[in-house]
Amino acid sequence: MRNAFGLMLASVVAAVAIAGVWFWTSSPRADAAAPQTIAARKAEPLPASAAKPKDDVEVTAALSKPATPPAPAPQPAKATCANPDALGVSRIVVIDTTGGPGFGFLQYKQFDFLADKEIVLTFDDGPWPTTPTVLKTLAEECTKAVFFPIGLHTTYHPEILRQVAAAGHTIGAHTWSHAHLDSKKLTEAQAKEEIEKGFSAVKMALGAAPAPFFRFPALAHTQMTKDYLGARNIAMFSCDIDSNDFKSSSPDQVIQNVMTKLDKQGKGVILMHDLQKHTAAALPTLLRRLKAGGYKVVQMKAKTTFQTLPEYDEALLKDLKVPTSSARPIASVVQTVSQ
Repeated sequence: MRNAFGLMLASVVAAVAIAGVWFWTSSPRADAAAPQTIAARKAEPLPASAAKPKDDVEVTAALSKPATPPAPAPQPAKATCANPDALGVSRIVVIDTTGGPGFGFLQYKQFDFLADKEIVLTFDDGPWPTTPTVLKTLAEECTKAVFFPIGLHTTYHPEILRQVAAAGHTIGAHTWSHAHLDSKKLTEAQAKEEIEKGFSAVKMALGAAPAPFFRFPALAHTQMTKDYLGARNIAMFSCDIDSNDFKSSSPDQVIQNVMTKLDKQGKGVILMHDLQKHTAAALPTLLRRLKAGGYKVVQMKAKTTFQTLPEYDEALLKDLKVPTSSARPIASVVQTVSQ
């Protein structure tokens, strides 16, 4: 009995001791220091197999590349020719008019730039009501020419001259009133005025500067007028083939005049007049004959435009009794706001 009681007491004492140890070690102590923070180890790079999917990497790389320069603005498409058998234009030449070079072997033999079977189409004395017919034929054959308008005529038909420009032809000048500049009745000042006012009138009609190309009426020049054109850096035009259309009695005679001379010479600058009815009527057949004969058109353009002189611009406006504001292009004065 006494032994049993002793065993029981010993068990109780052991249990109390165990509980005390547990209580002492698990309870927080007021003087215990805060636990120290240990910095986490830098993460190891992911293995390749754990990287982002390939598509995501490509997108990121694309975004991080320098921006690609914007593509240049599309250029207007070159006008196509509806006529597959058109005479067309074989080449375009740009003329540096510095010093007043001359073209057309009838008078000026400096620059033999045309190859065999090459021609330049030129027209004098417009604009005139016959000019649109000439333009229509040139357009049907997808070819180009140089026009030398008379200044006074441009004041009669400025809208027709603008049609010439809109069709892409080169426009020079042919004096103000078609005066023959070799006339002894003209003073030096009057000859210069004929040249300058002619260019001023073309500029006024077009609302833009013409080419520094000039042809003397009746091909009549003097040393003084040639020197003056040279000083103004204006190219002088004569011809190789004169159609003599102003003397011709029919369209057929115009064609015969041109083709007979051209077949003999083989190339050259052809002189015609767009105000001649026979020329306008002859042109469709003439251009077909040129095509059949293996001739090719060269278009002449100027490197720079012609700068008119203010005193002649003003003199023109005064002579025509036109308000100064009329020298402005019509588009800057009259604008359509509703249609």
